[in-house]
Order: sequence, then structure tokens, then C-alpha cells
Amino acid sequence: MKLLKKRITEEGRALSESILKVDSFLNHQIEPALIDLIAGEFCRRFADRTFNKILTVESSGIAPAVLTGLKMNLPVVFAKKAKPSTMNEEYFTAPVHSFTKQKDYDIAVSSKFIRKGERVLIIDDFLAHGSASRALIAIAEQGGAKVDGIGIVIEKGFQNGGKLLRELGYRIESLAIIEEMSENMIRFRN
Repeated sequence: MKLLKKRITEEGRALSESILKVDSFLNHQIEPALIDLIAGEFCRRFADRTFNKILTVESSGIAPAVLTGLKMNLPVVFAKKAKPSTMNEEYFTAPVHSFTKQKDYDIAVSSKFIRKGERVLIIDDFLAHGSASRALIAIAEQGGAKVDGIGIVIEKGFQNGGKLLRELGYRIESLAIIEEMSENMIRFRN
């Protein structure tokens, strides 16, 4: 997506060789018109697949997941980063390591929202090492669902998450893949 890459280049800030800050349109402030275009692109790229629901993790994955769900007419389930006291039924859980926050946590989804035989589309904002995607896959599998696609807004192609997931046979559609970045430069995969 040319517009997404343009926004990353103009407004994104590489805080290090592995941390990209895009808080002006995706991770803190959300620009609905851009998220709408992102959702439309996910719909186009996954038009050959049929899904029962979209799965994401709070919080930055929610906006692109919800607008994609709206366009695909699918419910969106988001994994919570901490099991709330209101989740008193059975739930599925999986560990995630956040390299940005340098923190480990367990994400949780109520078991009533993931059903056996469902085909799930994962939508998330970033793919770096693949920890969040692998945790969402584990949650889907705990419920007997099958992950049939993964849509990523920004993939850090220089880190191993995308490569590992593709080697496991998952179809990943990343809208912008960054090959290299530094304080003064962001280079995308063509």
C-alpha cells in the first residue's frame, strides 16, 4: 500500500533499529480514513478465502480488525492482555512476549467466542518476532478453530516472525514490509 508506506516514511520514527513509532495514525492516535483503506486492502487480499471471524489482540490491532470485520461482515474477537474479573467462564490463554514493552503476559479469550471448525483471520498492527501471532494461533487451536490467514499492517521483515510463520504454512498478507530501518532511513521490501 503506497499510502501506508508514505505515512510510515513521513510520520514514523525509528527509535532504534528494531522499534518503529507510528503513533500519529495507528498506535495512539487512529486515523479512521487510513484504517478504512487498510481494511479494504485486507478484504481484497483475502477475497479468495471464507472466514467465520477475525481474531486480534488488544489494543492496536483492534482498529484495523474492526473495520475489516465491518467490511467482511464478520464478528471480531480480541484477546485481552489480562484476564478480567468478569471473565468467569472457561477461556483460552497463551503467553506473549512484547519486545516493545519488554514484558511477558498471558492473553485470554473466552471459550464461547472460538468454536470448533471455525476459520479464523488474524489481523494485527505489527509482526516482528511473531509472538502475538503465535499466541493467537494457539488460542484458535485450543478452541478447535483453524487460522486460515494472517493480515498484518506493518511487518518488520528483518526480524524472524514472518519467515517462521510462513515456514509453518500460514498465509500472511503484510501491507508494508520493512527490510531495514535506522534513525534516518526506512527501507521497504518491494
